[in-house]
Amino acid sequence: MNVGEQLVSSYLRYIRKCDFIQTNLYTVDVQGEIDVVGINLAERKVYVCEVAIHLTTGLQYVANKRPNNIKKLVEKFTRDIAYARKYLGEYEHQFMLWSPIVKDSKGDPQYNQLGHLAEVRRQVLAVAQVDVECVVNEAFRDKMTEMRRFAGRQTSELQCPLMRLLQIEELLGRHVSKDSLAG
Repeated sequence: MNVGEQLVSSYLRYIRKCDFIQTNLYTVDVQGEIDVVGINLAERKVYVCEVAIHLTTGLQYVANKRPNNIKKLVEKFTRDIAYARKYLGEYEHQFMLWSPIVKDSKGDPQYNQLGHLAEVRRQVLAVAQVDVECVVNEAFRDKMTEMRRFAGRQTSELQCPLMRLLQIEELLGRHVSKDSLAG
């Protein structure tokens, strides 16, 4: 189980109310894999997500020992868009990149991961007329908080292990006071 993909799958299922979730969708005709796809039938919306959980280095794809975020992500989203348009054309599409830690080097642009994402979004918009939503840093944390709060409002056991953990954390946090921990 890839925890990052499970996290995004849970968000799509519980928060975005997707009826169908597929992880690691192999796209033979466009030579690739989509990390997570969710389909919300009622809203006729499909979520196509790439997930990069690189904690220590931040968002860091490399080729020949050099940063390769822009090329790698533009290629991935270009393939994802082609697949969605070909096979899921009757749905509204939302493309997302999920990555908890994306660094801003504030120096050399070659290592500025936030700058890389801005360039990825610019290139994908120019090539495919699609705006990729970047769920990174604070936005990633906000989605986690949204999931935790959702889980904490549920009274029945959540079947997804990750959501069950969030449910336990949220309810435990309400039950245990800071004073009881000091004693």
